[in-house]
Amino acid sequence: MAFVNYFYNQTTRKYIALFGTLFNKIAIARYNHDTNTIVQKMLVPISYGPYQKFLVRLGQDPNLDRLPAITLPRMAFEITSFQYDGARKVNSIKKMRSSSGESAFQYAPAPYNIEFSLYIMTKYAEDATQIFEQIIPFFKPEWTTTVSIVDGVDPFDVPLVLNSVTTEDLYEGDFETRRSILWTLNFTMKAWYLGPERQKGIVKFVDTRMYDSTTSANTFMSQVQVHPGLTANGEPTSIANNSIFWDQIEIDDDWGVVTIIRDEIVEP
Repeated sequence: MAFVNYFYNQTTRKYIALFGTLFNKIAIARYNHDTNTIVQKMLVPISYGPYQKFLVRLGQDPNLDRLPAITLPRMAFEITSFQYDGARKVNSIKKMRSSSGESAFQYAPAPYNIEFSLYIMTKYAEDATQIFEQIIPFFKPEWTTTVSIVDGVDPFDVPLVLNSVTTEDLYEGDFETRRSILWTLNFTMKAWYLGPERQKGIVKFVDTRMYDSTTSANTFMSQVQVHPGLTANGEPTSIANNSIFWDQIEIDDDWGVVTIIRDEIVEP
């Protein structure tokens, strides 16, 4: 159990980084309306955290004279909830091979929906619509990204679904109070969470016995034994007398296969 054996795949951290990366190249432009030409272009900064934190900063310093200044426009995002998604559940005992070794595997991941909220904060309505229109054309209603969640495991497709959009004008007070326009975009990320890596047992020795009767427990007609064969010099062999003992042979060694067949055996 996870409570006994420590493991940490940094999965939530990767999902947060994925979400932020999708929106970290959005820019806005200022236009000369007489000539309809761009006179200024800037990237919109984005950070993780609730929008209330930034609004308090703006309210305490409306003129942004105090350093470090928080300027608008900017974006922020945060996780609002986690929900188990039973509709995407696969067989719990399904195994996934890990590239860290032939005997390494992980059980099927747990499906969870991570709810994200993306906040767009601007001073001017035109800035908000510029940002908004650079986002929604790609969500119909989802955008799917292929993500490597855990090293050594094949990447997963992780859809991000746009659920809703709300707008709010946060202006309150007199004419000297700073105005803030807030757009909130709510998303659902269909995430996967993998457990710890496990090591499966390696079968090195097989002993098969065949009987002609269910009443005779001591005499069997034939016995077949199969195990790895490797000489003391590290050469593969199929001759039992030339091989070292089978439990001294590692799975990564270049070994041969020793097959021993015996007939008419009476067990002691």
